[in-house]
Amino acid sequence: MKEPPGEVTALLAQVKRGDADAMGKLMPLVYNELRRLAGHYMRGERPGHTLQPTAVVHEAYLRLVGLDRLDWQNRAQFMGVAAQLMRRILINYARQRIADKRGGAGGRADLDVPDVAAAENPEEMLAVDIAITRLSELSPEQSRVVEMRYFGGMSVEETAEALGISPRTVKRHWALAKAWLHAELSGRGLS
Repeated sequence: MKEPPGEVTALLAQVKRGDADAMGKLMPLVYNELRRLAGHYMRGERPGHTLQPTAVVHEAYLRLVGLDRLDWQNRAQFMGVAAQLMRRILINYARQRIADKRGGAGGRADLDVPDVAAAENPEEMLAVDIAITRLSELSPEQSRVVEMRYFGGMSVEETAEALGISPRTVKRHWALAKAWLHAELSGRGLS
């Protein structure tokens, strides 16, 4: 069961003011949601995978603790930053797996459904990351929407709140970004 966003926002304000204990109080409130996101990412991985959702959450937590001076606004922003950190953790892991394998074939990245954040293979996740990075050069707003929806599994409303834009704008950015990314990934033989 999720805690009310007001409590999380209050703790984020305490973190911002330098309260050393606030982050420790915050994590139990958002841990289950972070664990759900990490599990969402890891669904496509093989059984017995060496990187587990709990490890992703713990790594993200360690990085979030280092961001205690960030100007936290609300729960949605916090979850957006956490999603971005998890993306980086998973991309770094995928890069390492590719380097270890020294090759491999690509797969298809279906961006039509936000629930597909778990890549079927590291090459797919890396290709999506590269495409999102290229998109960020053209449209940082669209890139952030994709990052939160695709990697973060956030709803339109959650994304709108985290970015401080309207749900309609999120839907427009999402539609345009999906079309662009589909074309970009098709050129790489991933579709």
